[in-house]
Amino acid sequence: MTKICIVRHGETDWNAIGRLQGRSDIPLNAKGVKQAEESGEFLKNSQWDVIITSPLQRAKKTAEIINTYINVPLVVMDDFKEKSFGDAEGMTIEEIRVAFPERNYTNQESADALIQRLMGGLEKIKHNYEDKNVLLVAHGAVINAILAHLSNGELGYGKSRIDNACFNDIHFEENGWIIKAYNRVEHLSHNE
Repeated sequence: MTKICIVRHGETDWNAIGRLQGRSDIPLNAKGVKQAEESGEFLKNSQWDVIITSPLQRAKKTAEIINTYINVPLVVMDDFKEKSFGDAEGMTIEEIRVAFPERNYTNQESADALIQRLMGGLEKIKHNYEDKNVLLVAHGAVINAILAHLSNGELGYGKSRIDNACFNDIHFEENGWIIKAYNRVEHLSHNE
């Protein structure tokens, strides 16, 4: 059985003020670094075979910090880059409400293209790391899209909270991916 723990990257300054990041390559802030360290400290007590990460620096740095605790091969996969939110990137929630009241952001990646890319990435992981324990460091919209797809819409955007540095567990059993847990944050101190 292939097991994946999908870790959302640690906090950035844009996360802290509610600014939509998307493909904008924003670094971790001090709290995000601490969240990555706490994640690594917790994860070192389990067996991992590989850590896979989005190439965006907030995810990659989270993966690198975690890997100082678990010391496994680190692989960058473009498949798990954050969704492109097009012209809404860089805006706050309030600015988005004004500019895009229907949330139809111009030049954004379509939901179909996103899920096709993500499921293709999961297929690569299943093929390349069969029966392995995989850590995957990714992004909020990526995780929500995967959860929505695997749960047939029961989870996902607007239905599931996905905190910075949370853990989301999926397993490939028989012929499909099963969600075992999502938004696990017991490893985080929640200190401001």
